[in-house]
This record gives sequence, C-alpha cells and structure tokens, in this order.
Amino acid sequence: MNSLASIVKFFQDGGVFMYPNLLILAIATAIVLERLVVLARSGTSGERLWGQLAPMVQARRMDEAVRTCTQSMRPLYQVLAGGLRAMKGPFTREDVQGGIDEGMTKVVPRVEARLHYLPNLANVATLLGLLGTIIGLIQDFTAVSMADPAQKASLLAQGISVAMNNTAFGLIIAIPTMLAYTFLQSRANRIVENLEEYALRLANLAGQMAKSEALSEGYSNGAELTQGRRAMGMVKGAVHAK
Repeated sequence: MNSLASIVKFFQDGGVFMYPNLLILAIATAIVLERLVVLARSGTSGERLWGQLAPMVQARRMDEAVRTCTQSMRPLYQVLAGGLRAMKGPFTREDVQGGIDEGMTKVVPRVEARLHYLPNLANVATLLGLLGTIIGLIQDFTAVSMADPAQKASLLAQGISVAMNNTAFGLIIAIPTMLAYTFLQSRANRIVENLEEYALRLANLAGQMAKSEALSEGYSNGAELTQGRRAMGMVKGAVHAK
C-alpha cells in the first residue's frame, strides 16, 4: 500500500508533463505486446518444413507442395508458396525467384511493422521528461525569488526534487522501451534471415531442376527449354485456332 501511495505521489508531484509521458508509456506497451504476439506466431521450424517440401518438389508434386504451404499464414509458408506456384508450369530460376520476391514484399513489412516507433517514443519520453524538469525549475526559481530568505534553501531543494520527477519518469519509460526494441528487432531479423535462407534454397533447387530438365531434352539451359515449350504451346494454339 505504501509503495502504491509513493508511486501516486511521485506522479502527482511531477506536474502536467507526466501525463503525455503516461500516454507514451501506454502506446509503447501496446506496440511491444502486439509485436511479441505477432513475432511469436511468425516463427517457423524451417528445416522441418523444408524436409516436407523438398521431396514433393523433386517429385514434381507442385500442387501438393502448394497446398502444404497454404495451410498456414506464417511468413515462411507464404514466401515458399509464391515460389512453388511459379514452378507449376515450365519455369526458370528467375521465374521462381520472382514469385519468392513477391511473397517477400508482402510478409517482411508485416514482420517489421511498427518496430520503428519504439526508439522514437523512447526519445520523445526522454525529451518530455527534460522539458518538464526545465519548466518545473523555472517555476521553482520564480517562486523562491519571492519567498522568505530563511526558507529559500529548503524550498529550492524541494522544488528541484519535484522537477526531477519528470526526467526520472521519462527515463523509466525510455530505457525499457529501447531494450524491448532491441529484443524485438533482433527477433524480426532472425525471422527475415530464415525467410531468405529457405527462399534461396528453393530458388537453387528450382535452378538445378530447370537445368537438369533442359539438358535431358537437349537444351543448353533452362531458359531455352522454357522458351521452346512456350513457342510449342503458341504453335499448338495457332493450329487449334485454325
């Protein structure tokens, strides 16, 4: 009970600038909690998923591989699904990489969303605390200048102590906010690195498959094979049209 009363008195003594910092504390806390939930749900065992997908891709079971990826909204599933859709027909490594890049542009911003607000909020909290302290000191010095000389020292000490509450509260907000930002940013970076690793694996596997298929059909590379197939399809379409 005494601790609660001390906290309330500390807040009340700080003056009006404590309220904007209280709002910043509420916003920062909401962002941290929301990001913790989102990033926790975004984590994926990439090795386990790759162990499921690689045999399907190598066996040309693309529809099954795509269905496996569309069962989850986690970022890694969505990125790989974009590359796998590009492998349903004739493809090159560039086609698959394009599908992967499209998926990355959708999921990476969601992983990193709102994190950049945290350091800004921490800076604003610190500056508001300093501003509150300066305004409080100005008011205290003005009041002390008109006080009884015998009371000036005690009034000045008391006024400075109260004014410092603003700086203290600003730092109380800023320090945990920056620590939370560092933790969340490192977590988001690990998720993005995981996406890039398995996206590269899929692109490399697609390139190997396209090259192997091209060599087996007498082409020098996968691009020539794809172009040949597309040209054949256009010829067949023209014949059917006639």
